[in-house]
Amino acid sequence: MGNGLGRLELVVLTAVARLDEDAYGLSVRREVERLSGRDYSVGAVYTTLSRLEGKGLVDTWTTEPLPTRGGRSRRMYRINTAGRQAVRDARTLAARLWRPEPGGSFA
Repeated sequence: MGNGLGRLELVVLTAVARLDEDAYGLSVRREVERLSGRDYSVGAVYTTLSRLEGKGLVDTWTTEPLPTRGGRSRRMYRINTAGRQAVRDARTLAARLWRPEPGGSFA
C-alpha cells in the first residue's frame, strides 16, 4: 500500500491512531483483531510496531513502572505526522485503484 506499507502495517498504524494515548502492545493487538476480523499473534503485532517505529511512522515512550504490572513499565505508541500521511496516502491509492475507468470493468 502507500509508502511501502503492507496490509498488517496499515492496520496496526490505524489501530495506534484510533487508540490515541492508550496504544500499547496488547491494546494494539486487540484493536487490530477488531478492525481486521483476524487473529494475529502478539509477536506479529510487536514486530510490526517495531518496523513502523523504524520507518519513522510512530513515536514511542516508556511509562513509569506500574504496580498492576508487577512494577514493570509499559511501552506506549503514538502515530506521528509521517504516520498520518502514510495512512492518507494508502487511502488515496486504494480509492484510485477502485475508481472505474470509462468503459472499463473490474474482474
